[in-house]
Amino acid sequence: MSRLTALRRKSPTLALVLLTSIGIVGFIDRIIMNVLVEPIKADFGLSDFQIGLVNGLAFAVLNVVLGLAMARVAERTRRLTLISFGTFFWSLATAATGFATNFAQLLTARIGVGVGEAVGLPSTSSVISDYFPPEKRASAISVSMLSPPLGAFIGAAGGSLIAHSYGWQMALYCAAIPGFILAIALHLFVEEPTRGQHDAVATTDEVPPMLRVIGRYLSWPTMRHMLIGSAVASLVGFGLNAFMASLFMRKFGFSLVEAGLTSGLVAALPAAISVVGAGVLADRWGKKDKRSYALVPAITLTLSTPLFLLAVSRDNATMAIILIGVSALAQYCYLGPTFGTFQNMLHPRMRATGSAFTNLVYSLVGGGIGPVILGALSDTFTKTAATPGDGLTLAMGALSCLYLWAGLHYWLAARHIRSDLDRPLGLEPA
Repeated sequence: MSRLTALRRKSPTLALVLLTSIGIVGFIDRIIMNVLVEPIKADFGLSDFQIGLVNGLAFAVLNVVLGLAMARVAERTRRLTLISFGTFFWSLATAATGFATNFAQLLTARIGVGVGEAVGLPSTSSVISDYFPPEKRASAISVSMLSPPLGAFIGAAGGSLIAHSYGWQMALYCAAIPGFILAIALHLFVEEPTRGQHDAVATTDEVPPMLRVIGRYLSWPTMRHMLIGSAVASLVGFGLNAFMASLFMRKFGFSLVEAGLTSGLVAALPAAISVVGAGVLADRWGKKDKRSYALVPAITLTLSTPLFLLAVSRDNATMAIILIGVSALAQYCYLGPTFGTFQNMLHPRMRATGSAFTNLVYSLVGGGIGPVILGALSDTFTKTAATPGDGLTLAMGALSCLYLWAGLHYWLAARHIRSDLDRPLGLEPA
């Protein structure tokens, strides 16, 4: 036994804490750019469409291709090594973003962040699924899904405070530091779990073709509807979050620090509650009715559109903030139940590829297209609106209506989920 191996522990709690922390850092590195929109826009003379490219499509360009390729490697090798390396690389790219002196360099650095996450993140859900049994997976994955809300708050609040005092470049340098530390800690102290140790499947080293994994998502009705619904929900969520700080600045005259703290708080606290709460609720309700994993997202996404429209239409800043927080309680409930269901319907040798495939969809549709669509809508509406704040408000309200479309697919998934969960977890697609 080597000294390095002796340091590593097979601890589900330690693994979950470190993987969740890495996810938080990854989301900080994404979200911090949202709160830095106005100073970066001013420094480089960018349009909202260009900001949408930097904060969305640039991140997704190579992420969607490399994610699938690295997932194939993850099905055959030590997944925690890939996560450690990817975390280190995207932290380096985040720091490089702060050194950008023109739009092209800014775009290239953000592509680098996407590359790092493509290497590391596809394996995360696969590792967690091998550490926790099926009846606890939605809860465990929901804890890992704290990454978006906590990362959003830390990125927005910390980023705005540091940018206000020391400049937007320093905010990016600081955001990069935790990733280096966590990458080393994960590599040193966490042991790789045995694949499929909690699943009733035959042990095998066979890795199914990528198309067979994708075929399961498309051929099983529950997975197909959940994939479409969650993709649409991520498009709306990424789009709204990319311009939330800008909304407070343009519509209510907030300073950079005020907008950053507020946008981070209204997204983080309610979302943290809903992400974990929805996963636990689905697991507990699921003991009596397996449809809970589809019904919880179906109900909350359907409520998200009217709640957000009510919030964003307020002219009083306090009322708008309160109601945006209320709507956030509903907007993120789909995460834990969706990812838990996907993992429970995949063979252990399919899970890294499955996570990469869903990440491809979310990166391209959500992180890639969402901010671009909202930026383009904002540019269009602002031409005829009374103020830039009014134009952005109209754009955000229009985009939020797509939550109804997302909710519809979860209602449809609820019709099939019990029979799909009863299927054997073989390596075949159907």
